[in-house]
Amino acid sequence: MTRRRALAGLAALAAGCVVGPAPAAELKAIIPVVKRSVVGVGTFEPTRSPATVFFGTGFVVGDGLSVITNAHVVPDTLGAGGKVEQLGIVTSDGDAIRFRAARLVARDAAHDLAHLRLSGAPLPALELGDSDGVQEGQELAFTGYPLGMVLGLHAATHRATLAAITPIVTPSLNSRGLDPRQIVALQRAPFSIFQLDGTAYPGNSGSPVYDPASGRVWGVVNAVFVKGLKETAISNPSGITYAIPARYVQDLLQQK
Repeated sequence: MTRRRALAGLAALAAGCVVGPAPAAELKAIIPVVKRSVVGVGTFEPTRSPATVFFGTGFVVGDGLSVITNAHVVPDTLGAGGKVEQLGIVTSDGDAIRFRAARLVARDAAHDLAHLRLSGAPLPALELGDSDGVQEGQELAFTGYPLGMVLGLHAATHRATLAAITPIVTPSLNSRGLDPRQIVALQRAPFSIFQLDGTAYPGNSGSPVYDPASGRVWGVVNAVFVKGLKETAISNPSGITYAIPARYVQDLLQQK
């Protein structure tokens, strides 16, 4: 049996097939490309300490001036109470944190997506892929800021597998198990999302989910399955993460 396996491996190599650690090599090459387009999303208020507050992850698409993140990452109360609070992106230059202002162009609450627009010089952009063609069992990766600025603004990459394409609402055993967010989701037109076998954390909201070989974006991390209290998302993660398919990002970019 061992000899047969060895011969099969040699035959695959002779036919030009890639075997062994190729996926790891592909991801290693694509991570630096993806990280150039991944940003933090937060607000800046000069009289506040700290002046810059991180809310989640985003990534650059299109002409380099559009940033995609989750709708729940963007505060609903910007400037409330007379505060001079500016929405924008957060990047790092070594240990230095830099803030760049942005405006909210469109929000899609139904699919938990938001489109921010920068001015000035464009940033490197990621390409959106055809998420309708993604299949269960495919290897994926996502890059973002797992705990925001708690760990320093250093983007981290995690592997994942597309475990299932599933309805947006997680079934409950009975009506008492439904929370307000689930009830609202049940009232909307149903759609499917990606369930990933991969561990994300609160700061990962808005992270791009992409093909490890090409960096093409197939989805946007928007939630994790929490066992018990919210605090256990960090101390005892479930390893189940959800992502919004990129087709809804395409639709959002058409809104003005």
